[in-house]
Amino acid sequence: MKTILTFDIGGTNIRAGLFSEESIKPLYTKKIKTSGQNRSPLENILFLIEEILTQYPTLAAISMAVPGSVDNKNGVVIKAPNVGGWKNIPLRQIVQEKFGFVPFIENDASMAAYGEWKHGAGRNHSYILYITISTGVGGAVIDNGHLLTGFRGLGTEKGHMTIVDDGPLCSCGKRGHLEALASGPAIAAYVRQKMAEGFPTMLPSDPAPTAETIAKAAKQGDALSIDAFHRAGHYLGVGFANYLHLFNPSCIILGGGVSFSGDLLYQPFYESLKEHVMSEEYLVGLEINYAQLGDEAGLIGAYQWSLDNL
Repeated sequence: MKTILTFDIGGTNIRAGLFSEESIKPLYTKKIKTSGQNRSPLENILFLIEEILTQYPTLAAISMAVPGSVDNKNGVVIKAPNVGGWKNIPLRQIVQEKFGFVPFIENDASMAAYGEWKHGAGRNHSYILYITISTGVGGAVIDNGHLLTGFRGLGTEKGHMTIVDDGPLCSCGKRGHLEALASGPAIAAYVRQKMAEGFPTMLPSDPAPTAETIAKAAKQGDALSIDAFHRAGHYLGVGFANYLHLFNPSCIILGGGVSFSGDLLYQPFYESLKEHVMSEEYLVGLEINYAQLGDEAGLIGAYQWSLDNL
């Protein structure tokens, strides 16, 4: 029986899961702060591997879902600014030299998409567009049963399509990307800007509004909060119309905390999608589903990816 150790590495937490080849229910899980215990993120990853190997020394593989730009051919994290400012980290080489395993290193959204395809909201589909909308906007594509990653594994940045030339500043340093218009922080930044301009709202200025508090206010009828979600939904529709033109999926999977705002986001999103898609033929047979695997998606995807590629 093969035993696989997987990681889902984020800016706040590192999650580890140990799986057998017989079930997507992990044998063991552990979550720690990414930069906690007076250790760097990299030190925490190595610490977790060492700790788990003492209990489960016969691993078949180690697989890691990592945010940011990942060169999956060479196992190098090119840029993950939310993980201790990681830049050009040869993660595969470091793990291999210390433990003797050659780990799989893939983008976290790609692994979440893979998990949802195999075991979640994308089952029975071979053409899938997965987008997660939370602190950022990430995504991946399954095309004819294959995960698309591109020449070096960098073809994963769905949140960094330019939607508004010279628009709001994105976390990557460029302007007008979908992430800068529709992520949780983008929604909050828009509301703060409008509050500074004097727009009336029930939201307090202290503490500063977040996407979560804005969603609650919107459901209570706050006009500015409703406008913020309608704006985000509109731009999501523009972006997704572009994605439909490029990939023609049979299933869209929406994940991440912002996506679970219900009709507040979904209604303006779908109206904008219909408005901007080149032909309604792209909508024929198209399913739009919410992600089913929750916080486990990255771990499950990394586990399945290892099984399929060992």
